[in-house]
Amino acid sequence: MNNGLNPDELTKVLLVVLVCMIVALIAIALIYIYIKYKTKKQKNLNDEQSKKNTNSDAKKIAKEYSKESIFKFMEFDKVQDNLIVQKNGKRYIMVIECQGVNYDLMSSTEKMSVEEGFLQFLNTLRHPIQIYIQTRTVNLSGSIEAYRKKVDEIEIVLEKKKKDYLTKLQSGEYTKEELQKEFYEVTKQMNLYEYGKDIIENTQRMSLNKNVLNQKYYIIIPYYSEEIGNSAFDKEEIKSIAFSELYTKAQALIRTLAGCEVSARILKSNELIELLYVAYNRDESETYTVEKAIRAGYDELYTTAPDILDKKMKVLDEEIDKKALELANEKIIAARSVKEQKMDQMEMSFEELVKQRAQIILKQNERYIGKDTAKVAKELIEEDEEKKKEKQKEELHQKIAKEIKKQQKAKKITRKEEKQTEGGKEDVGEEKKTRRKKSTSNK
Repeated sequence: MNNGLNPDELTKVLLVVLVCMIVALIAIALIYIYIKYKTKKQKNLNDEQSKKNTNSDAKKIAKEYSKESIFKFMEFDKVQDNLIVQKNGKRYIMVIECQGVNYDLMSSTEKMSVEEGFLQFLNTLRHPIQIYIQTRTVNLSGSIEAYRKKVDEIEIVLEKKKKDYLTKLQSGEYTKEELQKEFYEVTKQMNLYEYGKDIIENTQRMSLNKNVLNQKYYIIIPYYSEEIGNSAFDKEEIKSIAFSELYTKAQALIRTLAGCEVSARILKSNELIELLYVAYNRDESETYTVEKAIRAGYDELYTTAPDILDKKMKVLDEEIDKKALELANEKIIAARSVKEQKMDQMEMSFEELVKQRAQIILKQNERYIGKDTAKVAKELIEEDEEKKKEKQKEELHQKIAKEIKKQQKAKKITRKEEKQTEGGKEDVGEEKKTRRKKSTSNK
C-alpha cells in the first residue's frame, strides 16, 4: 500500500496554498491602503483646524491688548511716588535731571574748579549709577502761546493809552509837557508791542526748523529689594524703604554735583512719565505730547512707535527712489547730449549733405532731364564747391596775415617802449652827474 501523495494531488495542494497566499497578500495590501487613506484624511482635518485656530488667535491679539503682551517689551511696571517700579517691585529707580555748564566759555580757574568738583563727585560714589542722555526736538509751541498772551495784554494797554492820549489832546486842558509825556508813554508801549510781535514771528520760524535739538542729561540711581535682607516686609514697606534710601543717595549726589557748578533736581512722577513717553515714542512725542495725553484723560502709558525694521525699509525705499531718479536724469542728459552731437555734426556738414542730396536727385532723374544736362549740373556743383574751398583758403590766409601783422606791430611797440626806458635811464644818469659837478663847484 503506497502512503505517498500522487503528483496530481501534490500540485493541487500547492495550487491551493498559492491561491490562499495571493488572497492574503491582496487583503493585506487593501488594509494598508485603507489605513493610509484614513491617516491622510485625519491629518488634513487637523491642519485645517490648526489654521482656523491660528487665524482666530491672531484676530484676538489684534483686537485685544492684554497687560501681559505689553509688559513683555516694557521695562517698567508703573511710575509711583517719583519712582519707576520694575520687575514686580524688585527694582526701584530714581532719576536726577542735571543742567549742563558751558565749559568752553569758562576761564582756566573756573575750569579747574569744575574738574576738581567732578573728581570729588566720582570719589564720593559708593553705589552704581547710570548716565542717560536724551535728545529731543525743541517744541516751541508753549513758548509761542505764552508770548501771544503777553502781547495781547500789551495791545490792550496800548489801545487804552492811545484813547487817553486822544481825549487829552482833544480836550485842550493839558499843557504841552503833559501831552509830550503821554505821547512818550504811547510810543514806548507801541515799541514794546512791535518787539513782542517780532519775537513771536522769529520763534515761529525757529519752530519750523526740525533740526533745533535739545539734550537732557540724567543720572539714574537703582535700588534692589534684595538689599533690605529681611523678607518679612510687605510691598508698601519695601517701597517706602527704597524711597528713603534713593532719596538720601540722590540728595548726596546733588550736593556733590553743586561743587562742579552743575545744578540738579529729582524728577517728579509726571516728569518721569514724560521721560519714558519720549523714549518709547520718539516720532509721535513731537506732535502729541504727554501733557496733551494727560489732559485727554489717558492714565496708561503704551508705545506707538513703529517697528525699527519698518523704519529701515521705509528709508531704503526712499533711498532707492532717490538713486533711481538720479540715474534716470543722468541717462536723459546723456541721451540729449548724443542728439545734440548729431545735430552739431549735421550743422557742420550741412553743405556737404546738400551737395550729396543734389547729386542723388540728379542721378535719379537722369532719364527725365537727360544725361548731358545731369552731367553739366554735377560739374557745376563741383565747381561751386571748389570755389567755396578756395574762398575759404583765401579767407584763412588773410586771417593769418592779419595776425602776423598784429604780432609785428606789437613787437615794434614793445621795442620802442624798451628804448624809451633805456633813454630815460641815461637822462637820469646825466642829470645826477651835472648835479654832482654843480655841488663840487659851489664848494
